[in-house]
Amino acid sequence: MAGYPKHEDGGLLKRSLTSVFSLMGLQLGSRLLTFVLNQALFRLASPQAYGTAAIQFELILSTILFISREGVRNALLRAWPRDTTIHDQGSNSSDDRMLALTNLSALPIILGIPVSLATTVVYGALASIDAHRQQYFHVALLTYVFAALSELCSEPMHNQAMGEVRTGARVRAEGLGITCKTLVTYLILLYDSTRPEPGDLALVAFALGQSVYSVVVFFIYVYQMGYPTFWPVRLATQHATTSRSKLYLIASQYVDVSTLHLSLTMTGQSLVKHILTEGDKIILSWWSSLQDQGGYAIAVNYGSLVARIVFQPLEEICRVYFSRILYPSTAEAKLNSTTAQPTRRSLVQASEILLSLISIQLSCSILVIGFATVYLEVFLHLLLPSRYLSTSAPRVLAAWVWYIPFLAINGVLEAFFSSIATPRDLQRQSRWLVGFSIAFILSAIGFYTSDFGDVSLVYANIINLSARIIYAAQYASTFFKRNKTAHSWKTSIPTWHFLLAATISYLAISMTDIHHQAVLLVRTEGRRAVFSKIVIFHLAQGVGLGLCCVVTWWITSGRYLMKRVQVKTD
Repeated sequence: MAGYPKHEDGGLLKRSLTSVFSLMGLQLGSRLLTFVLNQALFRLASPQAYGTAAIQFELILSTILFISREGVRNALLRAWPRDTTIHDQGSNSSDDRMLALTNLSALPIILGIPVSLATTVVYGALASIDAHRQQYFHVALLTYVFAALSELCSEPMHNQAMGEVRTGARVRAEGLGITCKTLVTYLILLYDSTRPEPGDLALVAFALGQSVYSVVVFFIYVYQMGYPTFWPVRLATQHATTSRSKLYLIASQYVDVSTLHLSLTMTGQSLVKHILTEGDKIILSWWSSLQDQGGYAIAVNYGSLVARIVFQPLEEICRVYFSRILYPSTAEAKLNSTTAQPTRRSLVQASEILLSLISIQLSCSILVIGFATVYLEVFLHLLLPSRYLSTSAPRVLAAWVWYIPFLAINGVLEAFFSSIATPRDLQRQSRWLVGFSIAFILSAIGFYTSDFGDVSLVYANIINLSARIIYAAQYASTFFKRNKTAHSWKTSIPTWHFLLAATISYLAISMTDIHHQAVLLVRTEGRRAVFSKIVIFHLAQGVGLGLCCVVTWWITSGRYLMKRVQVKTD
């Protein structure tokens, strides 16, 4: 295989780390702002309205977006040439290749139209009578569909930014979009609360906020990257295809057929993955009342803060990084007369990075479980509005603490899988995902019939993610073994020193009288108790012991992980 520059892999790692921190900064900054505004928003919107918007309408939005764009995004990450941008001048073959990628970037917009139509019709027929009776229900629904289609118009620019690892463009677009969305939603709800009949505009507020987000993201992208090309341009050189299908012959005049085939394969798989990812909302919409849906939504909103701030950016950058280092683009391989196979150096580096990420996430998960289970009851009365305390929100949040570790580990492993899997691997995984979907549905129904309530969805998701983690981990082991690269999951297990420090910290916090006094004080006095000496001392105790655990991890494990990765990439 043609060799890449000596420090290219190390440079890619540094750019990827920079992208991770940028996306984390975006999530942290936007989430802190929206967190503050959401505290007021939750008090302005009823549980019924918030449940409809955050569960049912968000399900409509995510269905349209995920099915329309996920497969194309992952395929383009693999196909995008290294060290090449849309605006580079080069050979005709290079220009033709970039034009093919640009044409394919517009595919989500085309797919989004029938997907949004089908989704809206199905939801309109299945939505409950209580949902239909809410003021401006149909207006809000159509506005959400418009928001989804508007967001798909940003896909060509998003894919360009991710392919060129231009994280700053995405950070600015999405950061401003999230801020504007929250502000618009809050201001409309605030205005609605002053009207003679407050609550009528609640659904419209959430819908308009989502529309503002999609429009702002689009125009910020346009300002930074130029206006995208929505209409495909015929290629100067057609890509060869052995297919006799007339549709494929036409497609080969505009896109690379192999990349298109991979996109369609991943898009088909997206439907199954979407059912697994959003299965809780699907079952909740069918099984629970609107009020409990609101309680579940606010619990997930709080519980997923860590996932959105840390895990989601990490998963997205892992897709970019592993795709670039382990799956050189097919077009480049053809250009260099080589097969698209990773180098020995890339395989070793990918193994080290994957093992290090899993090790870090296991350590973080132990800290989250140990400290969150102790302090959750204190924060429940500080964060949740009083009318949400009677919903399923407290119990769902308690279960979410145990769900977060599975979410984190599954995200990285599936990012690795999607970066290297062949169409045949994807088809095989799709069959397994169907089985996982059935297991999820059956386990959720089993928990519901056993009177677990809405917590059933969290436990069912844990079972689902456990199966997916095992599948993805086994695939990674097989991949490295087939490529004769050492890869042992045992090296990801946290050291006994860290486990001992975390256990002692948990016992020191949970078994003291001050913990029980702080919980009792918060239960009786609510938010006023946060300024009491007992609660402040209790929180300070947790911060101090948490820092001790982090220092222990760094001394016994963290610094060695960093050195190991640096040695492999230098």
